[in-house]
Amino acid sequence: MLRKTYDGVMALAASRHAMLALALVAFAESSFFPIPPDIMLAPMVAARPQRAYVYAGVCTVASVLGGFLGYAIGVFLAPLAHSILAFFGHANGQQEFQAWFARYGLGVILFKGLTPIPYKLVTITSGLARFDLFTFAWASVLTRGARFFAEATVLKFYGPAILAEIEKRLTAYVVVGVAVLVGAVVLVKVLG
Repeated sequence: MLRKTYDGVMALAASRHAMLALALVAFAESSFFPIPPDIMLAPMVAARPQRAYVYAGVCTVASVLGGFLGYAIGVFLAPLAHSILAFFGHANGQQEFQAWFARYGLGVILFKGLTPIPYKLVTITSGLARFDLFTFAWASVLTRGARFFAEATVLKFYGPAILAEIEKRLTAYVVVGVAVLVGAVVLVKVLG
């Protein structure tokens, strides 16, 4: 099953619809979709390293635009916002964000925008908390851009070697990836 999924993602990454799929996933992930855009960005850069920065740019712009949708959900659709946060295990997301912001300030958006922690949690709770939209916008551009351009740079230069390694040990990397993801979620819950 892993091999079929992997092959399907790689085929989509090399198709003429790849750029649109990347933009849609990046946009949706910033407001409501559970799957990060990295699942499209990584294989696309691996398939066409010369276009790495174009893909990172598309991913950044779409993610930031999706972030505005997440922010708007928080501002104008609070019941939906609370439902989305509860679905992702953060029923008290607004209170968590406000506590984090009181403690860490702007660092919350800067840190969470760079990490694989679901960005939708930041965008929606920023809207619920009526966080300054201008600051939210520039912090989103900075952090999402830094994350996606850094990923694209690493993959542009080391992608073929990484791809060959992943293909050899796909199951092991998936297990490690899931373990890291679960560990990150647990860490966020413990620190939150």
